[in-house]
Amino acid sequence: MSNKNSIKQKNEINSNSIPKNQILGQPEKDITKNSETQKIEKVKNKKDEKNPTTNNPINKAKENNTEENELKMDESTSIKNENLAESNTDKNSENNTTIDLNKVGTKNNETNQQNVFKPVKEKTKYSKKEILGLSIIILLIIVFAVFIVFTLTTMNNKNILSGVSILGIDISKQSKEDALQTIQNTIEKKLPNEIKLIHNDYETSIATESLNISFDIENAINEAYNIGRSGNILENDLTVIKTLLNPIDITANLKLDEEALKASLSDISSKLPDTVKESSYYIEDGNLILTKGNTGNVIKVDEMANYIKDSIQNLTIGNSSLEMITEEQSPTPLDIDAIHNEIYKQASDAYFTQDPYAVYPSENGLDFAISVDEAKAMLQEEKDEYVIPLKVLYPNVTTNMIGQEAFPDLLSSFPTYYNTRDKDRTTNLILAANKINGTVVMPGEVFSYNTVVGERTIAAGYKEAPIYVNGQVEDGLGGGICQVTSTLYNAVVYANLEIVERSNHQFVPSYVTASRDATVVYGSIDFKFKNNRNYPIKILCSVSNGVVNFQIYGLKTADDYEVEISSRITSQNANYTNSEAYKILKKNGQVVSTTLLSRDTYKRH
Repeated sequence: MSNKNSIKQKNEINSNSIPKNQILGQPEKDITKNSETQKIEKVKNKKDEKNPTTNNPINKAKENNTEENELKMDESTSIKNENLAESNTDKNSENNTTIDLNKVGTKNNETNQQNVFKPVKEKTKYSKKEILGLSIIILLIIVFAVFIVFTLTTMNNKNILSGVSILGIDISKQSKEDALQTIQNTIEKKLPNEIKLIHNDYETSIATESLNISFDIENAINEAYNIGRSGNILENDLTVIKTLLNPIDITANLKLDEEALKASLSDISSKLPDTVKESSYYIEDGNLILTKGNTGNVIKVDEMANYIKDSIQNLTIGNSSLEMITEEQSPTPLDIDAIHNEIYKQASDAYFTQDPYAVYPSENGLDFAISVDEAKAMLQEEKDEYVIPLKVLYPNVTTNMIGQEAFPDLLSSFPTYYNTRDKDRTTNLILAANKINGTVVMPGEVFSYNTVVGERTIAAGYKEAPIYVNGQVEDGLGGGICQVTSTLYNAVVYANLEIVERSNHQFVPSYVTASRDATVVYGSIDFKFKNNRNYPIKILCSVSNGVVNFQIYGLKTADDYEVEISSRITSQNANYTNSEAYKILKKNGQVVSTTLLSRDTYKRH
């Protein structure tokens, strides 16, 4: 009995010295309160962060009441737990009076350690390698996404890339059509109507229109459009980026008439005020005239042409004047040997062949009238001009001397009649006819009556005879030769040759009808025709027994026509007579054409 009491006393002492909450393995009331208070504050802070209205005084009061109620509930719960633990302890102490106090203390300590509040452990941190690897993966994903978006954007772009220009004209982000319009408009604005050139105080210009300037814009635009589209996907993307960083300017090939440009520059060079004056020579009145040149400036044609082309190509020409590129040049010295070789010509005789028929006319020759050494000695004198006499070298056989056998066919003939009793007039007719008789006119050659007959002078043997002067009949030197002219005119028309120049008289002559005459005045009025046939013609003329007769010989062809002349008076009054004449061509008796020869007006006697 005493042992039981002593054990009981010891248990009571131990139970009184150890707080009940420690025996139950629970934290003290203050600790519990502190932990709960911390929880409430954390919850409150989170609510404050999420809900800015917690700063409202009313809301704060409500929250404080809630917190106090929660705290009271926790305290009542902990008191109930303490009472329950005390009752359990009393029961255990009564049933187990022999429990070892050391074991009880140890168990309570273990329980107490388990129930003590443990703070939440922090999350474990990643290593540097893991962070680096994750960063690389994220970066690659971003790069790939950007690449995909960039590629799709580039592929769907239907316009020219940014950073592309042609001839310095920006065509970024433009369609082909818009780019073409932009370039054409810019060229039109920048290319002037004329290229201005300047040399010292001398100014001139070249019309751009004469150079046929054009640019190969279409190919340049195609080249611009293909930038960033001609390679694979990666190459195209890289090209797009490079073009943005380093813009590309494409050259459109320039086309112009370079020969016309150089010809214009050569012409301008010869007109410069200080241009070089070349040595020269010319023939005048049977003499060779030589002049020495002077040193001067000339345009360097090739360099200047390239300068102009570059200015046009770069569209920098504008309205400013380009300085001419010139150089000083000395004239070419006179070379007597070279000049003699150029002008010397040996006379050649005329001849013909009959199989096939062909006539080769004679040609006069030309040579110095002095020796070459004498001409060289003349140049030793310091003079601006030198005169060397010339002589004509005549052939032994002239064209007019070729026999009638070279002209087998009579093409036409026409006679007129004169008064044989008028001796002076007859003399004039014979002199003019003899000048013409035997004349050969080559194909394409133009016959001139005044040139062949020459001036009618006393020295030439012409006499005074009646002529028309200011509407009056007067005696004049060479009177009557117009009958020769009129007779030749009709023969030429019947040979179907081309009339080049013809004039009618003041009055209708007595030897032909109106509109079938032809008058001449030396130095002013001439009669001309052209041999429009493919073979030479020969003119034969005779004046005898009161008849002036012309015959034209040549070589007939299958293309020849029968020729008729029709003339008539269209109107007449007291003062004037009007008439006209026609040439009628026939083939096998059928009219092929009717051509007006002339309409004429004559004064009446």
